[in-house]
Order: sequence, then C-alpha cells, then structure tokens
Amino acid sequence: MQKIYLDHSATTPLDAQVLKKMQPYLTDVFGNASSAHSFGQEAMKGIDWVREQLAKLFDCKFKEIIFTSGATESNNLVLAGVLSAFNKKQSKKYHIITSKIEHPAILEPCQELAKEGLIEVSYVGVDKKGLVAVEDVKKEIKDNTILVSIMYVNNETGVIQPIKEIGRMIEKINKDRNKKQEIGNKRIDPYSKIYFHTDAVQAVNYCEMRADYLKADLITISGHKIYGPKGIGALYVREGTPIRSIIFGGHQEYNIRPGTYNVAGIVGLGAAVELVNNQSPIINNQIKKLRDKLIEGLKKKIPKIQINGDMEKRVPANANISFLNAEGESMLLMLDLEGIAVSTGSACASGSLEPSHVLRAMGIPPEICHASLRFTLGKGTTEKEIDRVIEVLPGIIERLRKMSPIKG
Repeated sequence: MQKIYLDHSATTPLDAQVLKKMQPYLTDVFGNASSAHSFGQEAMKGIDWVREQLAKLFDCKFKEIIFTSGATESNNLVLAGVLSAFNKKQSKKYHIITSKIEHPAILEPCQELAKEGLIEVSYVGVDKKGLVAVEDVKKEIKDNTILVSIMYVNNETGVIQPIKEIGRMIEKINKDRNKKQEIGNKRIDPYSKIYFHTDAVQAVNYCEMRADYLKADLITISGHKIYGPKGIGALYVREGTPIRSIIFGGHQEYNIRPGTYNVAGIVGLGAAVELVNNQSPIINNQIKKLRDKLIEGLKKKIPKIQINGDMEKRVPANANISFLNAEGESMLLMLDLEGIAVSTGSACASGSLEPSHVLRAMGIPPEICHASLRFTLGKGTTEKEIDRVIEVLPGIIERLRKMSPIKG
C-alpha cells in the first residue's frame, strides 16, 4: 500500500542532509560540550556553528540564542522566566496578553500562572478568518502589562498573524512610555517596557524570521517542524530582555537554560535551519500549487465542505477543511486504513474529545469543528499523492454521511 503523509504540521521527516550532519555527534564527537579538554571543545565547535545558522535566521547576535528541548519548554521559559525577572525587581501582579488560538504550550502555562495568582491574563479573540486584530491587542494593554505573546502561524489553520504590525504597535507604545520617563542621558529602565514574544514554530519554513523586522523580543522555534530532530528547539532572546531561568543545576546558556548540551540534537537543528536559510522560493510555490489542487479537487467532488481560515494570509502547506455531517475522527481512521495520514487538529490535542479551540474562537459551531480535517503538505509531497487523496476521500465522506444521524 502506498503511504501518504500529510501531517507535516505535527512533525516533519528528518531530512537526509540533517541526519548526515548529526551522525558524527552521535558517535565520534561525543564529548561534553562544557568540558575544557579537546573532546569537549570539539563538541562546542558544533554548537557554535549552529549559533551561526540561527544568527543568520534571526539576524541577531550569538548570545541572543538559547537552546532548549523544544517549543513547549521555550514557551514556558518565556512566560515564567519573564514574570520571574519582573517579580525579582518588584513583586506585584503583572499582566500578560495572548490570544485564544495559541498552542496549549502557551495557553496552559498562562492558565497555571493565573490560577496561582501570579499574573492576570487577557485573551484576544480572532475574526471568522482566524486573524488577530492589532487594535484588539492594543485595547488590552494596561499599565502593568509586561508581555504580549501572539503566535506567528496558527498550527491548525495555517493563518499568518500580523506579527510585524503588532510588534511595531508595541514598539510605539514603549517609545511613548520612554519619553515620559527619560531624563537627560538617564538609561531607560528595562522593566518599564512591554516585551513581545511570538511562537514561530509553524512559520520558519515560510515566513520572514528577522527579529528586528518583526520587532520581537523573544521568538520560539522547534527542530522537528523544519525537517530536524525531535527534542530540540531554540529561543531568541533580545539582549536586555529581563528573563530568569525556571530550572536550576548548571550554568549553560548564559545561566538561563542549564543542563548538559544535546549536541547531536543542536547540530540537527542547525542543519535544518541551514536548509531554511538556503531554501529556494520554488519549493514553497510547489507546495502551494499542490495544496490548491487538493482543495479544488475536493470541492469539485464533495458537496458541503468549508475551508477554515483566511486563504490569502496563510502558509502554503495548510488546508483545514470541514466536511459537513462527517465526523473527523472517523475520517482520519478511514484515511489511515488507506495509508493516508492527516490530522483532526493540533497533534498535541489529539487525545481530547473537545472541539478545536481554534475553530471555536473563529465562531465555527462545534458540529462543524468536529467535521474538520487538517491536511499539511511538505517538500516531499507529490502530485500523485494528492491525486490519491482526491480519489479516496469522496467515497469515505459518502459512507460516513449515510451513517450520520444528521441529514441534509
């Protein structure tokens, strides 16, 4: 049976070039990168090379890169680490702004911190196309706001959020605040600023990542979303951003993220980022062409379907589609029996029976949320594979609709 993988937003296959770069660090270059001897320093050379690749991606300084175990840790470090730094300066209840469509790695830490009474959180909504409005973020800003965290690309819909515009809005508010506080040549207090974070995990392959362009102070990325290994990620932290470690027991990563370096994983991340840095726009154009063919083919063959999310402000790989009166989990399992892998939403929420919080935030009724599939293509996706999905899925939908208690 032909196996077809259309779940690249959940994870991507390890690129052969990435594996090749990693292999020496899994066997021959095995030293602890924190050791002063030659074995350790050889390992550290690999890590330094990765910082070069990430510095190109973010257009930043080496010391603004922090390696983590992945996006979940990076996001927790941002939320708890920035709050900890502010509380060390002055202990009081601070305010964080995020959106209703964030990944659970943002939403759940926010909920926990709020439950403990450490912060106040505002959750900005989205329009029916899945877009956050800059003005809605601005309206939520208060005197005690210290952090805004808005994802770059939504993992379920692929919709690209106005990160650059939000960043510029926050920059202007910070400048206005500074004018009121600045006296002569007195240094601006870093604790008077609002800091801006974006979870850019789904954006790296497709969007502009320069930190100054985005006006972002903190940016999260993850290796396994860009054809790199799992269990490794990075956090861009703009110099001067107040942040403290949330785990302890070492001095690695400028005392912000202690722990023995995962050298092979870090090198894999760097190799994946190198591929992104050198990537031709042709690849993304090919992916978009196949994605559009998938959507048009399914629309022609299957009545009563709905495309979820803005089709213009969207990464080229994503198609989130609801098939009315067909249950998503059943569609997924029947496609899997045909050798076709897709998703019903975020992979991290696959154990939940609740309708997608992202689609619900867009105002989509629960029954239509439950009828949605997420198709996410990759650079290895072929036209033959798309043709196979267009051939197989209409029959599955027809069978499920006949079984559905909801008719019409």
